[in-house]
Amino acid sequence: MNGLRLDPIAFSLGPLSVHWYGIILGTAALVGLLLAVREGKRFGLSPDFFMDLLLLGVPSAIIGARIYFVAFKWNEYKHNLADAFKIWNGGIAIYGALIGAFICGIIYFRYKGYSFWRIADICAPSLIAGQMIGRWGNFVNQEAHGGPVEESFLRNTLHLPNWIVDAMNIDGVFYHPTFLYESMWNLLGLILLFVIRRRHFVRAGEVLMTYFIWYSVGRFFIEGLRTDSLAFHGASWAASVMDALWSPMKLIFDHGYLNPAEGNIRISQLIAVLLVIAAIAMIIGRRTTGEASERYSDPIINYKTGLPAGQQPKNTGKRAEADREGDQGESSIKE
Repeated sequence: MNGLRLDPIAFSLGPLSVHWYGIILGTAALVGLLLAVREGKRFGLSPDFFMDLLLLGVPSAIIGARIYFVAFKWNEYKHNLADAFKIWNGGIAIYGALIGAFICGIIYFRYKGYSFWRIADICAPSLIAGQMIGRWGNFVNQEAHGGPVEESFLRNTLHLPNWIVDAMNIDGVFYHPTFLYESMWNLLGLILLFVIRRRHFVRAGEVLMTYFIWYSVGRFFIEGLRTDSLAFHGASWAASVMDALWSPMKLIFDHGYLNPAEGNIRISQLIAVLLVIAAIAMIIGRRTTGEASERYSDPIINYKTGLPAGQQPKNTGKRAEADREGDQGESSIKE
């Protein structure tokens, strides 16, 4: 008995089953692509540039996300390695996805001749939009939820629609829809990024840093409600610090259950805190040293050609014309 669960399989084509989880992740990637393409046009970047990035970045993100998750759940997978590849059953970690995507991005941007900061700024809204949509895959799989709550809290306090409340009934117990909390937080973050990137004072890299700060703050507090957190055994003082930072939430909610055997520090909470500190330090440091001299609104320069994105060297046209004339000459000789 899993409550009124939506069938995870959207439809089947013979032996092939298409899962809602995959459809939702695909939709998230498509929306992210459209956002990046639209903003990229302002700077002369072609849609193909972002399409190639998507084709490389999505597999890198999925691989990174799965490796990250499996690594921290190795005891559950080491005796059945085949299950490590079944991502349609859930079990991917967003920070692992970011690691995979950023490694891919650094290599790809360098190959294309662009500054990582400039392109990452353009892609930051795509990342948070993708996370906003992707969380609904957790809803379909009835995973990544929080601790138990009363049905009245979902219906009368949060005023959630029946189809969400009913899906949060798992084996007769209602749970915090943490997927929804994070999705709504990311929606606000998306609006924030849209606003600040049009502010003249914003320097290159700071839209990305704002994304890290906003997402990590929300993730820290929402993660404390969850019952499936990846964790490790750390120093007791570090666990106390995490608990103290989360303590304002205790005025309203209880901590989600964390199995002592798994650890005493939630990995995502620790990473969130470190990312906030690092992002703030990065903004201050780059401004102080003058490294953040470019503004978000400045033209994006390709350091291989020395020209703004979308522009080609002036002799390119002449060379192309000469090549065409040469081809025509060779053709007439053959005839």
